[in-house]
Amino acid sequence: MNSRRLLKAAEAIREVVSMAILVDLTDPRIADVTVTYVEVAPDMRLARVHVSIMGDETKQNLCLRGLESASGFLQNKVGNRIDTRYTPKLKFVIDQGVKHSLAVARILNEVLPDRDESNEAQSDSHSVTPSDDSGDPSNVDDSSETSTTSDT
Repeated sequence: MNSRRLLKAAEAIREVVSMAILVDLTDPRIADVTVTYVEVAPDMRLARVHVSIMGDETKQNLCLRGLESASGFLQNKVGNRIDTRYTPKLKFVIDQGVKHSLAVARILNEVLPDRDESNEAQSDSHSVTPSDDSGDPSNVDDSSETSTTSDT
């Protein structure tokens, strides 16, 4: 099996499943679902569909059960879209990536100092008086220049 072929199949499955969830499914349990990515087994018999579901854990589990009950319909849609020997069996998995990233961001905000405070501290430490060799033409000492026009 070519991994490029698996990637193309995974992308096609992701497109078909996400569009079918948005347009075709009328199950009230299935709402606020985003298909993040799809993993396809090398023999193309199984596809793990990773979904991100907004809401608390009970809503996520309810939505996941709704997706599992609609998996036959979604497999039929996938079978019509991709031309392979086997139509992959869809297994839905909750993707916790968004939840983990929000938790990490919250922890970092608690641990790290605020940006405003750190910017003020940096600007205070860098507020040193400029020296003569700063490159500013207004700071050039005129007394050290020699005049060449006094030869008349």
